[in-house]
Amino acid sequence: MPLANTETSYGTLARAFHWLIALGILIMVPLGWIAHLAPMQDAEQIGLKTALFSAHKTLGVALFFLALLRIVWMIAQPKPAPLHPDRVAERLLAETVHWGLYAALVIVPLSGWVEHAATDGFAPILWPFGQDLPLVPNSPELAETAAAIHFLAQWLLVGIVALHILGAVKHTVIDRDPTLARMVRGAHAGTPGRHHGHVAPLALASAAWIAVLGGAAAAGYFAQEPAAEAPTLEAAASDWEVQEGTLSISLVQMGSEVTGSFADWTAAIAFEQQDAPGKSGEVTVQIAIPSLTLGSVTKQALGTDFFDAEGFPTATFQADILSAADGYVAEGTLSMKGAEVPVSLPFQLRIDGDTAQMQGRTTLDRRNYAIGDNMGDPGQLSFEVDVIVELTATRAPAQ
Repeated sequence: MPLANTETSYGTLARAFHWLIALGILIMVPLGWIAHLAPMQDAEQIGLKTALFSAHKTLGVALFFLALLRIVWMIAQPKPAPLHPDRVAERLLAETVHWGLYAALVIVPLSGWVEHAATDGFAPILWPFGQDLPLVPNSPELAETAAAIHFLAQWLLVGIVALHILGAVKHTVIDRDPTLARMVRGAHAGTPGRHHGHVAPLALASAAWIAVLGGAAAAGYFAQEPAAEAPTLEAAASDWEVQEGTLSISLVQMGSEVTGSFADWTAAIAFEQQDAPGKSGEVTVQIAIPSLTLGSVTKQALGTDFFDAEGFPTATFQADILSAADGYVAEGTLSMKGAEVPVSLPFQLRIDGDTAQMQGRTTLDRRNYAIGDNMGDPGQLSFEVDVIVELTATRAPAQ
């Protein structure tokens, strides 16, 4: 059988594209829903859910490229002549459904891929080319919008596929023509020379997609819910006043680094440089746990299984500041989620007059604070959590 189409039949390649994509849809759609509904209460369930989502995403990317090849091949090839050229409205509807299907085969996997690329961690695509997409930033807002498009487009895909199947059934059962035979066996049928163009059905399919997505946007389907405002910590009395700084965390989830930061924290610092080794001061840091942002997993991180921001809204680090051979170290206790654990935070300090710049880093074990106890596999979520502190402070005026 020839690879290319003729004026009366579909070639082997066009038919291979058709049935491979059909099989992919048949697997991908239910697989996505099974993955979405799968529980994740313990490590085994989380592992299964991750595997299901990884398989779904990988198949989606494969279908995306397969659909692009199908569309290019379809445009480059002659389309077999219509079997019923006199049925103008029916033919236009069928062609519009085809173009709507082509759009769905691009929009559904691409929106899912954008959502994946805009997030951190969880269920990687199973291929060696990385998890990011060009021009797609790491953004929870973009991920949420892409997820909304993906959800809506998948139902449009299901509806269009249903129309496509009904059309095939009509041709087989009612019209009793060789439409299905042309796609199954490459049968020859139709009158050569009766061609039809792509412009009108493409325009109608595009208008339909624009109307659906535009209507959803107008109805507020893509609107982002404003985040609840976390209680603001009161300013702490301090000999050194923090002018700017970041308190961030970094961990590894499903093999990918996930970073986040606390927007609200205070530091009460008493410090005087000493010529001899020993205690140079003390510090008390208050952290508003609900102010954490951790990419796409922020909501999960603030839940009861992890930081439990509602039950334990603050964490406190109290420490003595000690001189060390290569800088300083804050030796104290971090109280968080009902646990008190000794913590050592080495840091570098540069003082210029009344301005101090500090950079420090330490590593915590999340298990010490009962964070993510349901994720006991470090391959799913690392036990180690890096804490990075950077700040600029100025000496408070003498009272």
